[in-house]
Amino acid sequence: MMPKKAKPARNEKEEGPIPCKRGKREAAGVHSTLNFSSPSDLFESLISPIKTQTFFKEFWEQKPLLIQRDDPALATYYRSLFRLTDLKSLCSRGIYYGRDVNVCRCVNGKKKILNKDGKAHFLQLRKDFDQKRATIQFHQPQRFKDELWRIQEKLECYFGSLVGSNVYITPSGSQGLPPHYDDVEIFILQLEGEKHWRLYQPTVPLAREYSVEAEDRIGRPTHDFTLKPGDLLYFPRGTIHQADTPPGLAHSTHVTISTYQNSSWGDFVLDTISGLVFDTAKEDMELRAGLPRQLLLVETTTVKTRLSGLLRMLADRLEGTKEVLSSHMKKDFIMNRLPPYHVGDGAELSTPGGTLPRLDSIVRFQFKEHIVFTVGPDQDPSDEIQEKMVYIYHSLRNRREIHMMGNEETESHGLRFPLSHMDALKQIWNSSAISVKDLKLPTDEEKQSLVLSLWTECLIQVL
Repeated sequence: MMPKKAKPARNEKEEGPIPCKRGKREAAGVHSTLNFSSPSDLFESLISPIKTQTFFKEFWEQKPLLIQRDDPALATYYRSLFRLTDLKSLCSRGIYYGRDVNVCRCVNGKKKILNKDGKAHFLQLRKDFDQKRATIQFHQPQRFKDELWRIQEKLECYFGSLVGSNVYITPSGSQGLPPHYDDVEIFILQLEGEKHWRLYQPTVPLAREYSVEAEDRIGRPTHDFTLKPGDLLYFPRGTIHQADTPPGLAHSTHVTISTYQNSSWGDFVLDTISGLVFDTAKEDMELRAGLPRQLLLVETTTVKTRLSGLLRMLADRLEGTKEVLSSHMKKDFIMNRLPPYHVGDGAELSTPGGTLPRLDSIVRFQFKEHIVFTVGPDQDPSDEIQEKMVYIYHSLRNRREIHMMGNEETESHGLRFPLSHMDALKQIWNSSAISVKDLKLPTDEEKQSLVLSLWTECLIQVL
């Protein structure tokens, strides 16, 4: 499965890494704080003064972008996201080596792990940091730091993809990781101190997996610069990079915000093809015909022509399909993303409020950025006939404390309806407000049952 290739980054050693000029705080387009009015406003303020259209046209999946800003207020805000001193309170809450924190150092081009067993204690972390010059890598700090939760939840809405983060705290004159590339799009926010970065030409543009690269294979850096608090760096997946804290300076803290893992066209083709084959096979006997005898025991290159023909037939079928069905990607995203950011106990996400909806009620969806619709076979094992159903999945009750933790078990939250309810659901989705009695369902009872189910799940408001 091959992702779409991007143009390799040009060599900019001589002219520098396309920085935005350092400007005064009052310079046009430079924000002293982030704008959380909407997901697009948040992203635009994050990459300010670069415009969003320029970013996606010239940089996204193509080449690095360095934004250097002399903005004291923004630098102060960045420092508040995570500090070295925050580790003390985090350790008191119970964090563990491996799961929550890694202690490591780059030694002779290799990553050396210095973790202890079990629970991490601040004094031991500080000892390894000061005496062994070790980097402290904190996994997914948005589980504990509210402002990172707020940022990453908005970015998940913006990208429609999971957004994770790691914090790296590196002492003076030290390096935590060897040269490597990642399988995610990277945004670096410099929080404390300074960090010296070197970026190199990708050997695998838009890489699909993490890999360490030997120093003698990567050549000369295409970019060489130092980040200061308030600065931002973006680079595409596959970009080889390494970073160190310059000697003679204080420690460096930066947060790496990452997204678009397994979100390529190749992933989407794999996700949709199974449903397309399943539906087409119901109507086309050619897909239901048996394989040639002993095909699996011999070389299969002889069937390329037949296979190519079947794929062309599926492509033609796709052209005439009203909706492309996602089998797993939508559900996986919504199950594993952050819940909506909120202050307090978040009762509005789990307990329906306001008036019980009636036939004469006016309703609308809420938390739309945390809801997806999918169509698929009935997953009830007691139903012998697998009828298609509409599934509505949401992330309102997702657990922030296990976000992006991989091995933690997640569960799906949502509702299912007969396929005949799709038009009524689209009516509500596409309207700023709609009367229950106007929904396209045969009976008043079905209309009321639909909106009551949505209201109980906290997915609609009664106006």
